Amino acid sequence: MPAPETAIVSAFESAKGFMPVTEGLALYEAAAEAGKLGLPLLEVGTYCGRSTILVADAARQAGVVAVTVDHHRGSEEQQPGWEYHDPTVVDPEVGLMDTLPTFRRTLRKAGLEEHVIALVGRSPQVAKAWGGELGFVFIDGGHTDEHATNDYEGWAPKVAVGGLLVIHDVFPNPEDGGQAPYRIYLRALASGAFEEVSVTDSLRVLRRVGEGI
Repeated sequence: MPAPETAIVSAFESAKGFMPVTEGLALYEAAAEAGKLGLPLLEVGTYCGRSTILVADAARQAGVVAVTVDHHRGSEEQQPGWEYHDPTVVDPEVGLMDTLPTFRRTLRKAGLEEHVIALVGRSPQVAKAWGGELGFVFIDGGHTDEHATNDYEGWAPKVAVGGLLVIHDVFPNPEDGGQAPYRIYLRALASGAFEEVSVTDSLRVLRRVGEGI
């Protein structure tokens, strides 16, 4: 079972973000496996780069590139007055969140800058501009139904046969968290195009086995 080196785990743990180590190790294992396809590994929802460290290191080991997509203005629950708001990543000049500088520092500290392409933009727009197949798509962006559905419909079709679709914050019980990621997870399974590979807390790993979404 592939696992990151101690220095990578330490970089992950020290980076700003929310993913626990147990889920991070499962994410790394999936990214490392998908890297064998020789295709890019893509993440939707960069924030400050915590999970990007793991995807990027798996990409480095596989000799492929990691791509991460985010507008860097924060998701709904990260805005002022919400539970996950962090005032240290607000740009004082414009008064809006800007996680891009923190993300760039995170990658540099981890020594992974050259293995990552960071795309700054809205996920649906970037998806429309992306023409190639992907070995791995990790959906961890906005958690409203609109954003989760857009991420799924934009990026899931680009997962190559045999590639992996990973969805974060999947909570079957509404008391544990928002339901939008759970709904796209159910949609993926119902499509017949994806089969479940593993479950680690709120992280679901699915493999493309057929056409469609």
